[in-house]
Amino acid sequence: MNADASAAAEAVFRQESGRIIATLIRISGSFDRAEEAMQEAFAAALASWSDKGIPQNPAAWITAAAHRKIIDQIRRETTRQEKQDSLRYETGLGLASSNDGPAETSMHLPDDRLRLIFTCCHPALRQEAQVSLTLKTLGGLTTTEIAKAFLIPEPTVAQRLVRAKRKIEEAGIPYEVPPPDRLPERLASVQAVIYLIFNEGYLASTGDRLIRTDLCAEAIRLARVLYELLPAEPENAGLLALMLLHDSRRDARITQTGELIPLEEQDRGLWHRGQIYEGLRLVEQALKEGAVGPFQLQAAIAAIHAEAATAPETDWLQIAALYQVLLLRHPSPVISLNHAVAIAMSEGLENGLALIDQLGTVPDLASYYLYHAARADILRRLSRKDDALEEYKLALHLATNAVEQRYLSRRIRELT
Repeated sequence: MNADASAAAEAVFRQESGRIIATLIRISGSFDRAEEAMQEAFAAALASWSDKGIPQNPAAWITAAAHRKIIDQIRRETTRQEKQDSLRYETGLGLASSNDGPAETSMHLPDDRLRLIFTCCHPALRQEAQVSLTLKTLGGLTTTEIAKAFLIPEPTVAQRLVRAKRKIEEAGIPYEVPPPDRLPERLASVQAVIYLIFNEGYLASTGDRLIRTDLCAEAIRLARVLYELLPAEPENAGLLALMLLHDSRRDARITQTGELIPLEEQDRGLWHRGQIYEGLRLVEQALKEGAVGPFQLQAAIAAIHAEAATAPETDWLQIAALYQVLLLRHPSPVISLNHAVAIAMSEGLENGLALIDQLGTVPDLASYYLYHAARADILRRLSRKDDALEEYKLALHLATNAVEQRYLSRRIRELT
């Protein structure tokens, strides 16, 4: 096998598989049929490109080849003759030979990916199925890669994908962009799925790694696609900005031996300035629209951290004010906790601790390790060693990520 052909095929798959599969699903009306056709097209590409050279537009070649594979599949299914006729009419590709240059127009279908995003994230599907289906189709990840990223058995991922596709078919979930009156609520679910993927990469819930850069990169790529497809929606810009600003700190968050480094102790020279500049530009652009949503507010908070040259220069007063707005508009226990921490850093540790203590009766926070870790940190700063030690032990008991467990153990050792 020609190494150049193999590299070209792999590059096309990573960069264009989402666009290609979206087009094929629209044409065939089937996830499985589209995936099979695309796989066969890539196999054909490896053979053809090794022999005849890499075409000028590899992605268009794959798309056209997959189109033909679908037409062949439908031809073999004699009971689907009517579908074949409508497919011929829709694609307009006819039955060109494999040596013909594919029509450039086959690659200019931006709405196909938008349709696919909304289909994968339809509220009729369970969220874990939405995540797996989005990563499989738009992200181009294999079942093995998804299982590895989330540390779950491969058969579990495979079952989720099968059930999700079956649900789409049996429930007649439309492959379309929602109408304008339903777009905001459906768009929010799409954004939530992408951010969930990013969060699992940024702060892995389990395992021995804190960061899974592959998941972060996929989430950012998906957010960029969403932003490019719907640039007039300011929350899309806010979501992309938030993830870029968080991801810019990835190289400063852990030591070379894999130990966690808190934000205030990070070497800010390791932060990625390019991502910060882009994130700041997107935040400014989104906030000008006037329709301020939760992702924009969180991105504005991340921007304040990014703009501080040193930890002591962080404008905690402004961060506390932004969390207050976020709390009023989108109340949640976690936002309340973050607001309390910001108050502690801006208006006094005792004031922040009082707010945190008030949250202690909230069921969702009582079993949340970061609640106890935050309380322990403030108690440590107040030199209340015994109380801090008790909270750190509670946090350690509840934490499930090995890197965070080591960090909490270090804090316990320092206090003892």
